[in-house]
Amino acid sequence: FELAVAFELDAGEVLATMGPNGSGKSTLLGVIAGIVDAEGRVEVNGVPYLGDGRFVGPADREVGVVFQDYLLFPHLDALDNVAFGLRCRGARRRSARAAAGEWLDRFDVGGLAHRRPDELSGGQAQRVALARALATEPRVLLLDEPLSALDASVRHDVRRDLRRHLADFGGTTVLVTHDPVDAFSLASRALVLENGAVTQSGSIADLVAAPRSRFVADLVGVNQYRGTRRRDGSIALDGGGSLIAAEVSEAARPPGSDIEAGEAVFVVVRPNSVGIHTTPPAGSARNVWAGEIDTLEVGGGRTRVRVLGTPSIVAEVTSSAVADLGLAVGATVWVSVKATEIEVLPA
Repeated sequence: FELAVAFELDAGEVLATMGPNGSGKSTLLGVIAGIVDAEGRVEVNGVPYLGDGRFVGPADREVGVVFQDYLLFPHLDALDNVAFGLRCRGARRRSARAAAGEWLDRFDVGGLAHRRPDELSGGQAQRVALARALATEPRVLLLDEPLSALDASVRHDVRRDLRRHLADFGGTTVLVTHDPVDAFSLASRALVLENGAVTQSGSIADLVAAPRSRFVADLVGVNQYRGTRRRDGSIALDGGGSLIAAEVSEAARPPGSDIEAGEAVFVVVRPNSVGIHTTPPAGSARNVWAGEIDTLEVGGGRTRVRVLGTPSIVAEVTSSAVADLGLAVGATVWVSVKATEIEVLPA
């Protein structure tokens, strides 16, 4: 497999690496971590890890890694999982465990210190894995789809916690994700890999404004809005209109529940979560409004329908649905979005 990629990151930067399956994303992380053989150069803070005839082994690199499936040691409890890296770097058992306990507390899982991985939920295990990666204070943090295995409500909470910790992290972070919401929420820059080569890189705003491939266009083709959270939890959109996000139990807090009234927010609605109707719908969706079809873009058996309204929105439906509903440019339709399908992030 040939991987051709080059980039530099400053301290505090988060790079979202995206691309289709098999594009080289995880291989890139493996090269940085030292667990995948490669030709080229990897340098961290002026120290060459690979290149110029030098190879620094994984254990000697100041790199923390969090995998999609956590890879916690099954025979160790949460406390000793987090302490493991510190012990490998020469810390005494007592001091390593004390530091590990502090990191578990930071991720709100200190009360689970003596549970083994099979006694943890997915969200709890991921928090332990993040604590383990950060406990050694690495210069580089590698995150391989850290949220993809989590349920939607848990994913929001873990994403919020991760965002907070990355803001305080003094090193650089490389995040692999398939989810544009992760990129929008966590990263400052993005890099897109296709077939082992970089097809686009730059700020998240650059990718959204001018996608250079069909994959990038599909990837960032979510509906994005900016607005302000109201006291009742609804979102007043800057361009007009409003949206209502879910109100659910405290155990699965609604998107944006940690955002105060009057605070600026970033709202994401995925096109496949948008319903299109030729008459006012009678369902349970809390967000319904009328609009006019502006464009119909067909591709891969599905059609992207752009509806002009307040707000304007893009829906993705099957091509058979387009035929059944008789959708055409200029037609008046009604749009519906369930409150549970709206993601609200700090702006």
